[in-house]
Amino acid sequence: MKDVKKHSPKFIKTEKTPVEPCDPDALIEVQHLSKKYGELLVLDNISEKIRSGEKIAIIGPSGSGKSTFLRCLNVLEDPTDGYVFFEGNNLCDLKVDINLQRRRMGMVFQQFNLFNNMNVLKNITLAPIHVGMQDLRKTKRHNLKVKFLNLFRKEKDKKKLLPVQTNKKQIRAEAEENAMRLLGRIGLANKANVYPSTLSGGQRQRIAIVRALAMNPKVMLFDEPTSALDPEMVGEVLQLIKELADEGMTMVIVTHEMGFAREVATRVFFMDGGKIQEQGTPAQVFGAPQNPRLQDFLSKVL
Repeated sequence: MKDVKKHSPKFIKTEKTPVEPCDPDALIEVQHLSKKYGELLVLDNISEKIRSGEKIAIIGPSGSGKSTFLRCLNVLEDPTDGYVFFEGNNLCDLKVDINLQRRRMGMVFQQFNLFNNMNVLKNITLAPIHVGMQDLRKTKRHNLKVKFLNLFRKEKDKKKLLPVQTNKKQIRAEAEENAMRLLGRIGLANKANVYPSTLSGGQRQRIAIVRALAMNPKVMLFDEPTSALDPEMVGEVLQLIKELADEGMTMVIVTHEMGFAREVATRVFFMDGGKIQEQGTPAQVFGAPQNPRLQDFLSKVL
């Protein structure tokens, strides 16, 4: 599994909004976020903060910029302008290792994105094993460098080596143990050795969620996780997401499930025309909407 580059070459911005001080209490903060595809403005100067423990539901009509906004939060889409901060780190700074930051941002897509040539267990353990081995190699390289330089240092100036408390076999064993624990949680431990193509859509999506959880993320990003499912499979996926919410997981979810948004979200964003046109608690947004476009939208979907 090869590392992806930190940012695409297109992520060189010629016009930048001046960066503002980042709120230390915000887990995620976006400042003046805009995204264009050619002349099409998809996101229009959005500034918003998401704090640890919040459950943000993003609703709105198709084409309003919901999924693009979500994908900009972990820079799967490069913003055209503005900034995205995660735990105080500016993800739009080319000096920031975006791969390191994404380890703590779980992402679940509409179409599952499981590897069909790998069984369920390997799908879940692939990233944790890769990251564990990457960190182990980094530690060993660091210690090798320190050992070499210590040859030329006086005894009192010698640097200490970083502790190496694991190995390849242990990394794999721990990843597989955690994967089986997570599969057991969703009642699919017996599917560990089967391939995704043999599973139902609901099972695949729950495994995709478990795969993201295997990295112990600080926040989960869900991009319409039930839109590709048959109606009878929607409930089992939403139940798992609700359980994560009840356990305190920070999450941002783009969804068309209004009942779910009303029940689970702590805040609801209504997007239209590339902007967050209205936001508030579910009671405010669904019970007393102020924006005429939101009123019209809810009249059609509720």
